[in-house]
Amino acid sequence: MADIKRSSRKIRIGSLVIGGDSPVAVQSMAATQTQDLEETARQIEILEQAGADVIRIAVDNEADVLALEILRKKFPNPIFSVDLQENYRLAPKVAPLVNKIRYNPGHLYHLDKDKSILQKVEFIVDAARSYNCAIRIGVNCGSIDPEYKEKFKEDQIEGMVRCAVDHCKILDDLNFTNYCVSLKDSNFDKVIDANRRFANERPEVPLHLGVTEAGLPPDGIIKTRIAFEQLISAGIGDTIRVSLTLPNDQKGEEISVGREILRDIEQGRFRSVPKNFLDGINIIACPSCSRVENDKFVDLAQEVRQITKYAESHKITIAVMGCRVNGPGETDDADLGLWCGPSRVNLKKGTEALGSYSYEEILGELKRELDLIISTRIGHEPIAK
Repeated sequence: MADIKRSSRKIRIGSLVIGGDSPVAVQSMAATQTQDLEETARQIEILEQAGADVIRIAVDNEADVLALEILRKKFPNPIFSVDLQENYRLAPKVAPLVNKIRYNPGHLYHLDKDKSILQKVEFIVDAARSYNCAIRIGVNCGSIDPEYKEKFKEDQIEGMVRCAVDHCKILDDLNFTNYCVSLKDSNFDKVIDANRRFANERPEVPLHLGVTEAGLPPDGIIKTRIAFEQLISAGIGDTIRVSLTLPNDQKGEEISVGREILRDIEQGRFRSVPKNFLDGINIIACPSCSRVENDKFVDLAQEVRQITKYAESHKITIAVMGCRVNGPGETDDADLGLWCGPSRVNLKKGTEALGSYSYEEILGELKRELDLIISTRIGHEPIAK
């Protein structure tokens, strides 16, 4: 699969950097009432032990803020994100205690109806700027700003995207760029659609991905996996949250599942078919069977994958077949084909036979022919990485 690089800018969440070529960060949220200090501390410990890059905690009132202050003293090292819920006024009180503030545009209308949305966002931005916090603009399907919900009755996804884009402009106009965006829905198709639309319009803005209310495993994992596979494989997504319905003591599974999905995407193991699947180099290899005359065939297939990584963005098919029975015919449709005998490997270019080489020689010959194909197509030699 072609490696599509992310085009988002880098932002800083405490010591963590997301966006650009930074690794995709994995985060989760304490599932307990913040004021329940014992249980919330246990949640933080579980998520920390699971390797969470960011731990999110919700605050909705002054008592939650006091609890957060106690928790921060107990846990000075984790990167904390705070969810303002429906109370934007708490921003300057939580900002000294956390590394990122998340606000939902759909919740800003609850308080101070005499103030504009711009005034409320500016209030949050001032707090974040004062304490070097990042901001997440978190747009959710279930709580779209009423103005956008009414305006985009026929296309709720577009309402989410327009809301996110407009809030990005507010932050941009306030000269605040240390922010990311999330567009979440419980329907993975809508998550994919919304994030694709947003990324097409604002590709430089880092995206936090998640299928909200994904539900119980395994269904919740499958729904989340499909969304992540489709988006991350297309270069969309800089940090993720797997939202599963789990007992509190098992909340660390959200982190392990997230990392497993990221590993699978990186290694080309998909449960769904990404939009760009097979856009780049496509290596076909038979599963091996009793007809294979040299066990080196399996190692050879692995070596072909390794030595062709530098060319993985080019749409080229290479077939590696393990026997003389099916090998010659089943390599005909490939740009380059290898079919293996007892001591020699036959190299083909389409239906044209190029020669027979030892197992030690074949990789060098394959690379030479691969470079010739790329050179012919793009007019210069590829640069090996």
